[in-house]
Amino acid sequence: MEHTTLGTSGLKVGKICLGTMTFGERQVDEKTAFAILDRALERGIDFLDTAEMYPVPPSAERFGDTERILGRWFAQRPGARHKVVLATKVSGSARAYHWIRGGRAEVQPQDFIDACDASLKRLGTDVIDLYQIHWPVRHVPMFGGLYFDPAKDRPVLAVQAQLEALDRLVRAGKVRAVGLSNETPWGVMAFLREADKHGLPRVATVQNPYCLVNRVVDNGLDEVLHRERVSLLAYSPLGFGLLTGKYDARGLDDPANPGRLAIFDSMKQQRWGRPEALAAAKRYNALARAHGLAPTAMALAFCYRSWRVASTIIGVTSVAQLDECLDAWGTTLSPELLAEIDRIRWEIRDPGQ
Repeated sequence: MEHTTLGTSGLKVGKICLGTMTFGERQVDEKTAFAILDRALERGIDFLDTAEMYPVPPSAERFGDTERILGRWFAQRPGARHKVVLATKVSGSARAYHWIRGGRAEVQPQDFIDACDASLKRLGTDVIDLYQIHWPVRHVPMFGGLYFDPAKDRPVLAVQAQLEALDRLVRAGKVRAVGLSNETPWGVMAFLREADKHGLPRVATVQNPYCLVNRVVDNGLDEVLHRERVSLLAYSPLGFGLLTGKYDARGLDDPANPGRLAIFDSMKQQRWGRPEALAAAKRYNALARAHGLAPTAMALAFCYRSWRVASTIIGVTSVAQLDECLDAWGTTLSPELLAEIDRIRWEIRDPGQ
């Protein structure tokens, strides 16, 4: 496993990160989660990502369950915690989730402190290596939104105040480095500007979607991250399963399909469930097969080998899926194939945005 340093933080992680948002709901029970984590450690994975709101789909009943599963795994595997870089996230504004901070849209500095303390307790650890803001506190288009709407702007906790709260956690030894998620180029620059201006923690990472059907990162954010030395953690590299090919024949409406887009109706209403996203995925999957590659291997190799991506976050529901994703590490894409991928993108852009 190749390693990289996250931003200017000094944290060294593998180029593949195991995401855990399926742990704790009906796709992955605790026994299976433990087997996946054991196998990941055995195969050299040393970077785990989670969040206080996991598992997904989010619910009041399961809020925090993924962190609890990880905490129990650490407790039953002496020494495992010290073998991994552990990342988790504090939720931004409550959005429609009434169970986050009682549904308050406003976020206060103490909310960061309280959320971190709760995550530390669930995870059974003294320190979080990378603590990320899951989505912006302010209004931005995300999770399928396309356009910024100034009419939806409202007063929110200032970026400086957010960084000051994170700084309290770093100074207390509870957090080693900080990051953002689902951020825009403006947002990244705002956090960097305030950090440099006031001597506050500099964000090390941005965790955003990046895959064949969603390359919005390429529309300017990539330059920001490169020039400002901030690392991209690419999530959903398989487009919620669209880029594995498992939906090509039967679509998203067959409940017998073993994927979350088929299982959860709420997922069909989101960006990955758009007909245009499935149509685009079919084209990429067909291209992979025409070049003698499994669709999963081509989609992952696109992220694994991109200069933009520091570490790719893979999400799996079985040990077999984990092995398939890790085995794709050795796949390389020829310049000719990358050019064909770009030709498809030129025609269809980013339907999974």
